[in-house]
Amino acid sequence: MKDELKLFCGNSNRPLSEKISRYLDIPLSNAFIDRFSDGEIHVKIHENVRGADIFIVQSTHAPAEHLMELLLMLDAARRASARRITAVIPYFGYARQDRKDQPRVPISAKLIANLLTQAGANRVLTMDLHAAQIQGFFDIPLDHLFAAPVFIKHIKERRLPDTVLVAPDPGSIAMTRYFAQRLKTSLAFIDKRRPEQDQTEVMNVIGEVDGKNVVIQDDMINTASTLCKGAQALNELGAKQIFAYCTHPVLSGPALENVSQSPITKVVVTDTIPLRPDAAEDTFEVVSVSELFGEAIKRIHNEESVTSLFD
Repeated sequence: MKDELKLFCGNSNRPLSEKISRYLDIPLSNAFIDRFSDGEIHVKIHENVRGADIFIVQSTHAPAEHLMELLLMLDAARRASARRITAVIPYFGYARQDRKDQPRVPISAKLIANLLTQAGANRVLTMDLHAAQIQGFFDIPLDHLFAAPVFIKHIKERRLPDTVLVAPDPGSIAMTRYFAQRLKTSLAFIDKRRPEQDQTEVMNVIGEVDGKNVVIQDDMINTASTLCKGAQALNELGAKQIFAYCTHPVLSGPALENVSQSPITKVVVTDTIPLRPDAAEDTFEVVSVSELFGEAIKRIHNEESVTSLFD
């Protein structure tokens, strides 16, 4: 039992967990997650985990019960004397409030980091954090994966001529530059201002996009307001086809309507969050990051480098 790798999952994204399980060639371990009659979450691990290396896969997108499930599973594994517990969080929710930029608001990302640690996590494995500095909120090791290798492979397979990579805001330039360097394409970015929360006004496009096939890269697509206004500005400047590559398909509120009314040709997302069933198949495409997570889990278990995945 000592040092045995065991993979558990909550209810937030079982299909991804099953793909990771197949990659690792181990079965998902047996955990029971149900509700008491009053709606409280009931968790029970149905196998011995004493001395084992535990990995719990659970994204923390809405509803908040997904986060609560993860906290309870961490606590159950800790109290069952697991040797090490890694919270595998493909999508780290509550990441958009990573600083106190207004009076009387929480720093939600820091609070979640504290909760995960107190619940029993010894390590965190996540992907494409909304703000890289969130890594510093943890006093335990955190491995930060990137969907870039999966997206870059997909873009190469499209064989688009005259491609330009576009960062949707200045904060995305570093990652978009990485894409552009790997794909040997030019780079542009959108200068925007946000007059109100969840509202975006595009001001300028810096770079040449006229007659180009445009690829917009971002960490998430939420209401899609930012993405669609950016796509409209690019379209007005003469961009041909516009493709969006977004790691986390949050897709809240009017997101699907916004995308359908925009000049975007295709939105490519990963399976860190299950895609909404009403998302149009001709507009949205899902690529899996299960092999990246599976390989990272294997390397963490074997005490090998995770960073070398991206060399």
